[in-house]
Formats: sequence, C-alpha cells, structure tokens
Amino acid sequence: MDSQAFDWHWARAALEWQLEMGADEAIGEMPVDRFAAEAEAQAARAAPVPATPQRSAPVKEVLPDPVEVAGDAAAGAKTLEDLRLAMGAFELCDLKRGARNLVFSDGTPEARVMIVGEAPGRDEDLEGRPFVGRAGQLLDRMLGAVGLSRADSVYITNVMPWRPPQNRDPRPEEIAMMKPFLERHVALVNPDVLVIMGNISCDALLGRRGITRLRGTWAEAEGRPSLPMFHPAYLLRNASAKRDAWADMLALSARLKAGR
Repeated sequence: MDSQAFDWHWARAALEWQLEMGADEAIGEMPVDRFAAEAEAQAARAAPVPATPQRSAPVKEVLPDPVEVAGDAAAGAKTLEDLRLAMGAFELCDLKRGARNLVFSDGTPEARVMIVGEAPGRDEDLEGRPFVGRAGQLLDRMLGAVGLSRADSVYITNVMPWRPPQNRDPRPEEIAMMKPFLERHVALVNPDVLVIMGNISCDALLGRRGITRLRGTWAEAEGRPSLPMFHPAYLLRNASAKRDAWADMLALSARLKAGR
C-alpha cells in the first residue's frame, strides 16, 4: 500500500474522530508539546521546596526596674535639696500622677530626732508638708509635752512622698521603689534617733509589721536606735492607746537625755 495514501486516510480518520469528540476549534496558533509540559511539571514537583523565612518574634520592651532607678537617683543626691529634686523627677511611681504635691519634709535637718511617718493625707497633699492635719496637730502636742518641736529639735518625713488615692495603704511595690530615697534621706539628715510611726514605716525600715507588738521596744534601723510608735492618726481613732504613746514619748525623752 502506498504510504502517502495511508497517511492521508489515517489523518482524515483522526480528524473526523476529533470532530465527533467536540474538538472543532483551534485554540493556539502553535502546537503544544504536552509531553514536555508534563516533564517540566514533574521536575518542579521533585525540586526541594525553599524554606519559608520565619518571622522574628516581636521584640519585648524591657521596662526599667523602679527600685534600681530609684537607687541610682538617690545615691547621686549629695544634699537634701538634691534628694528632693531627684524624688520630684522620679516618674515610675503611679502615686505621683494623682497627687497635687510632693511631700518631702518639715522641721529642722540638724535635729537629733527624725520622725518617719507613713504617707501624706489630704491636708499634707494640699500643703506639701508632712503631718499638718489633725494627726499632725496631735503630734505637735505630743512633742511639746517632752520639750521637743519641729522648729528646733525634730525633723519629719514620710515613707511615701505622694498621697495614695482615698488614703489607701501604699502597696509593697510602691514602698520598695521609694525605700532607696528614704534610706538616703536618713543618711543625709544623720539623726541620733529614729521614731518610726505606724505599720507602713515599720515595714519600710524594720521589715516587719504589727505595731501593737513592736511599739515601745527599741530596735535598730539604718544603723541607729529606732523607736516604733503608734501613728497619731491611730491615736485619734483609739484614745485608749494614748497612754502607751505617752510612755513611748517618755522613753524617747529619756534616751535623748542619756545621750547628751
């Protein structure tokens, strides 16, 4: 058989079969090598998949340690005015945002007696001085009864320089961050005797609470004799405790006289 005739009949039969199958329109202008395309697809599937770059974890902001910042600021204070400015510039205690004034101190820095209270109240916050409300007036009478006064023989400060909201107790973390300032305050004044008034003050300077048990017993804080006493605000609420407070004032007076 003529091979050319066979090719013609074969090609026509193939074309008719494609028409019957619905392939009656040319899509591309050039023929497509399906075998080559399949070979390329298989090669692509066999190729190693490149590693997807991992997202780096978000960098966590490292907040400064308030106690460390306070310690550095306090250590740099060479005078009481330096310390007051350092405390005023300290921004890590939230109490500062709600207070009107920094309550730093009152009295004479050359005094032999330094009284450490707890935190300012409303009157102290308004005036910017410690112990100026009813509790402060009672304290002045107690001091006067044994021949002491702010004017010439007593220096007064607080553990906290800012008033807590609604006069709540300072939180442990607030006490901890302000303690370096208090320690530096005591060192700069360098009193002969510390009077520690109230539980918050005992916590900061003695590391203990329980003023009912602690009061009237001499201890040591910041390297000097220290006498825990009831806070005058407590005495205003509990008149029966004034007898113990009077005994403590007499003990303070005797200690000062013995040390002359």
